[in-house]
Amino acid sequence: MKSQKKTIIRTFAYVKRCKLQIFFSIILAAVTVAITLTVPILIGKAIDFIVGKGQVEFDSILKILFSTGILVIASAILQWLMNIINNYITYSIVRDIRAEAFEKIQSMPFSYIDSHSHGDLVSRIISDIDQFADGLLMGFTQFFSGVLTIVGTLGFMLSLDWRITILVVVLTPMSLFIARKIARGTYEYFRIQSEIRGEQTSFVDEYIGEQKTVAAFCHEKECINNFEEINDRYTKASIKAVFFSSLTNPSTRFVNSLIYACVTLFGAVSIINWNLITVGELTCFLSYANQYTKPFNEISGVITELQNALACASRVFELIDSDSVTDKENALELNSVKSEISLRNVYFSYTPGTKLIENFCLEVPAGTRVAIVGPTGCGKTTLINLLMRFYDIDSGEIKIDGTDIRDITRNSLRKNYGMVLQDTWIKTGTVRENIAMGRPDATDEEIIAAAKSTHADRFINRLPQGYDTVISDVNSGLSQGQKQLLCITRVMLHLPPMLILDEATSSIDTRTESIIQSSFAKMMKGRTSFIVAHRLSTIEEADIILVMKDGNIIEQGNHQQLLSKGGFYAKLYYSGLHPSTVR
Repeated sequence: MKSQKKTIIRTFAYVKRCKLQIFFSIILAAVTVAITLTVPILIGKAIDFIVGKGQVEFDSILKILFSTGILVIASAILQWLMNIINNYITYSIVRDIRAEAFEKIQSMPFSYIDSHSHGDLVSRIISDIDQFADGLLMGFTQFFSGVLTIVGTLGFMLSLDWRITILVVVLTPMSLFIARKIARGTYEYFRIQSEIRGEQTSFVDEYIGEQKTVAAFCHEKECINNFEEINDRYTKASIKAVFFSSLTNPSTRFVNSLIYACVTLFGAVSIINWNLITVGELTCFLSYANQYTKPFNEISGVITELQNALACASRVFELIDSDSVTDKENALELNSVKSEISLRNVYFSYTPGTKLIENFCLEVPAGTRVAIVGPTGCGKTTLINLLMRFYDIDSGEIKIDGTDIRDITRNSLRKNYGMVLQDTWIKTGTVRENIAMGRPDATDEEIIAAAKSTHADRFINRLPQGYDTVISDVNSGLSQGQKQLLCITRVMLHLPPMLILDEATSSIDTRTESIIQSSFAKMMKGRTSFIVAHRLSTIEEADIILVMKDGNIIEQGNHQQLLSKGGFYAKLYYSGLHPSTVR
């Protein structure tokens, strides 16, 4: 319950941003309720003009009916305007929350993203916020009108007969008590339902993305079984949530019907035995009693819907409240880089207690080409992650031109690196936009020149619209090798002072790779470069080759020096095996 209260308080913080719209919504609600409560009085008067056979005042009744018609039309127009304002309030709040959640992902540490299912993150930003919007909209639509209706009808009923009013007021809280009792149980079920929905989204996202692998290993049956298991759990959680929440409305309606019957009985006795009110006034009173209890039904329904909304909102707020990656106060901007890099006594591990990189030391003069080789899991990519500050070191220091990278803003640090990874990423957009990602202001001539230098120009010109062809990472019609060429071209256009090539040619055939080696050589000239490669033939020209194993450098030197030592590197080179097969 503490978590639920915290979520409600947090939601009100967003609601405050729409003070003006809420003010107009309350005014419209008040006018609409006033009109709605005036109509029963007119109807009651019309009934009193029908005294008996041959005693009907038609002129008075027609005037009342005309006035009633005008009021009903006015009420409908005002209700329409109020709904427009309430929709604006709701979706403005949802827009702000969704934007804040997405912005949060941009500033999250990579450790959080790596440790959470991507499908669950998507579910929180899309599905959970949509569920929250539904509950919030229902709340705004019915809450103001409901409260004002209760207050208004109470005043009108007191003006008619205080005895019957007390009877209504005493019995009505029973429906609220029942609704609150049920609502306490439904929140937990909706929370579980929301979590399983996130798990289901994650599962579907994972298997659709890797459908070829699933088919290649004939894993379809196991995939279906796993999905059915999650689906069954989601069904059971949903049924429980819906079942308990559905008890609210009929329970409160039963109480309200009981109140209506009591008012009818007491009013009839008052007319027959004591002549305290007229038949028209009793009709008016019954209408008010019904209108007085109706908001309690609606509010109980809103409470049920809000349990689901709050459960979803808590997951979104949990995402928004997670730790962010921030730069130090007064962090430096990295400009005019000489690109001298120093790593001293660096310790790092992804999980506490699991050793990876220990007491790592390395000095890289400006303009040096550094190749990194070693078995899978030795720390090659981890070293790249540390240089880019995707992860921060546990202890030690990494310096660029004598400045600790933790004292440098992340943006300025990464702008000075050009990075090509084994895993390519193509954003949805034209080929031109993808190449110019690092330099949006690049001219067409510069983009084409970069593409020609990487030989990507050949396949780009064969595309339907050439450089204006719209592509995406999922459905681009490009091979993995062509995507990788685009990523290399992206860096070639940007050409920052430092380069990181992590298996940059892993998806490119040997012939094409040999063709673009000259482009790589031109690109790396005068730039500090880090090259991770399993094809040892691609790193023979490196100034320094680091041979890593278990997070440490076990050999260091150029190609000829390492071969002459006859050590681990020589075994890799002469065996012709993939480095990960050599221990």
